[in-house]
Amino acid sequence: MELGLTGKVVLLTGGSGGIGRPLARSFGREGARVALSYLRRADAAKEVAASIEEAGGEALPVQLDLTDRQSIDSAVGQVVDRWGAIDILVVNASATGGPNPKPVGFEEISADTWLPLLRSEIEGAFHTVQSVLPTMKSGGWGRIVFMSASIVHRGRKGEEAYTASKAALHGLSRTLATELFTDNIFSNVVAPGPTVTEGLLGKLPDSLKERIADVTPEQAKRLLNEGMPHLRFSTVDDVNNTVLFLASAANGNITGNVINVDGGH
Repeated sequence: MELGLTGKVVLLTGGSGGIGRPLARSFGREGARVALSYLRRADAAKEVAASIEEAGGEALPVQLDLTDRQSIDSAVGQVVDRWGAIDILVVNASATGGPNPKPVGFEEISADTWLPLLRSEIEGAFHTVQSVLPTMKSGGWGRIVFMSASIVHRGRKGEEAYTASKAALHGLSRTLATELFTDNIFSNVVAPGPTVTEGLLGKLPDSLKERIADVTPEQAKRLLNEGMPHLRFSTVDDVNNTVLFLASAANGNITGNVINVDGGH
């Protein structure tokens, strides 16, 4: 399938780590021009950008702080100055990087935990979309993809703050889809379930960590599935391919949806 991503300009927030790294490279392989944002890990972002360029693509690392509107506008401005537009926005950056490996009870969640998370996830996404929309509208085409998590649909004890912040993205995306359809701008959410990444491996119980030390990602995936026989863990490619399609010209009529990539869990 031809995705039609060649020459499209992508702003991928949170492109320096986690699932953002392979996602940035996937866009690069499809011929997109990739702007990947980072907060503190400039070296990591530059490394990803260099790998895209070495493969013949174009990439630009930009610093972006989700809690600072000026920082967001500056990053967007750098991308537009470089390539003239932003066609695709993938809101992937997260204040936490995922669910808490050691969740606490709801009554124990402090405002110091709750409010910064909400501000980063919701306000950051809101302002990033606001900043990018003018260039999408002027180009008459755009694709927005919010990265969420399947935990929103299932819930998890002690994850009220994280789950609520991600659920808010679902409502934002659905409303944007309604408002922006006539501008040929689509908005969707991708909600991965447990996915075999370096980040996930670092959050596993010690009993599983011992079993997957010094093994390949494929071996780790098999071991993880043994530990949870009812669940098929996703691969990074499972998630990336979903994002690439939704962000592409091949997506001709899917907007306002939440796509779970979780093996039906």
